[in-house]
Amino acid sequence: MTAPQDIIIDDLAEPRLTPAIIAARQGPADFDEHMGVGAILARASDLTGGLTDFGEDTGFRERLAVVLQSLAEDGGLTRGGRITIIDHAIRVMANRLRIEDLVKRHPEILDIPIAKPLIIAGLPRSGTTHLVNWLARDTRLRSLTLWESEEPVPSAPPPPPGQPDPREQRSAEFWAHFESMLPHMAAMHGMEASSIHEDNELLYMDVNCYSWEFQTRIPRWIDHYFAHDRTQSYLYEKKVLQVLTWYRGPNRWVLKSPQHMENLGALKAAFPDATLVITHRDPVAVLRSLTTMLGYSDRIRRDPTDPPGLARHWIDRIDRLLHACIDQRHVWGPDQSIDILFHDYMADQEGMMRKVYDLAGLPLTQEAEAALLGYLSDNPRHAQGRVLYDLEGVFGVDVPALRERFAYYYDRFPVRQEN
Repeated sequence: MTAPQDIIIDDLAEPRLTPAIIAARQGPADFDEHMGVGAILARASDLTGGLTDFGEDTGFRERLAVVLQSLAEDGGLTRGGRITIIDHAIRVMANRLRIEDLVKRHPEILDIPIAKPLIIAGLPRSGTTHLVNWLARDTRLRSLTLWESEEPVPSAPPPPPGQPDPREQRSAEFWAHFESMLPHMAAMHGMEASSIHEDNELLYMDVNCYSWEFQTRIPRWIDHYFAHDRTQSYLYEKKVLQVLTWYRGPNRWVLKSPQHMENLGALKAAFPDATLVITHRDPVAVLRSLTTMLGYSDRIRRDPTDPPGLARHWIDRIDRLLHACIDQRHVWGPDQSIDILFHDYMADQEGMMRKVYDLAGLPLTQEAEAALLGYLSDNPRHAQGRVLYDLEGVFGVDVPALRERFAYYYDRFPVRQEN
């Protein structure tokens, strides 16, 4: 039985297209959707007033070439979908130019310690966004807002005190337009400019971020990604964190990304004194939620949307992530890491918070405790409505077979199976 706040998205396979979505599928008429690496880097240079130093080439040019080749191989991607990804690549390369320019002018940035960060990993849709936004209420921890992640270094002098940052305004306008086309996204994964965001965006600047995969189906890129060590990209992320800390402290960060789950070795190499929290949830429940969220937004970037193809793609991708997590889990010992099962977290969020603080050696002051508990009361689950999922019908998934496929994960982490 459905409740009044329940949301059923009944047009995933054959979406009802609004004029705004039709326009987004097409993209700007004057944009070259076939840009190569050189054209993207040149455009980034133009956006930064002629900066040309991208810093040490840790393989980012090669990775960008693989991404572009993979995009060309995705026949289901709309022109607008391809443009969105290329435009994103231009933006992150411009960010990279500004970062290198700032560090050359202020080399002391590289002396800033990133001390004992608190890092959250876990499957997409497993509570990591809630957890990082919750812990960010503790002002002793530095966190990453969405707008900062999109533009870490300002392109113009900062506004006067008390005035809004143009970067935040640009982010808010972009995501408001996105959610106007897809109004149910707020119930699945809201994108508020001031909210605390994943540090995936920082890995984008070294072109080694798995978030490309949320927008397109690029198996060539995924194979390339797994075939190469990602440690240098995590060290680059650390450099960006130093830049952000130079602008505003403190220097103890709380970070989160599902991608960390498959990069535990690289994460340890870059942040050896971190505290790691890994959330675990039934991968079937994760796929129910993830495929619906991505399938809903695919109406902008894919024609046809092909929900069964999306499910096959993400079943394989989550499988690779989970195997990588299990293979590398030994790198983090019990003195620095904790595994949190989703059903335990939902049953006792306050208790889990105290375990995390104990592990991190962070005293839970009265001020911090009041702020953290206040977040729980201010942000109840399903406040924007509850989306109902249909993994079996719309996406054509054999759930018993899927549970059999993930038996190795259930054996290693006894998550509660969800209907």
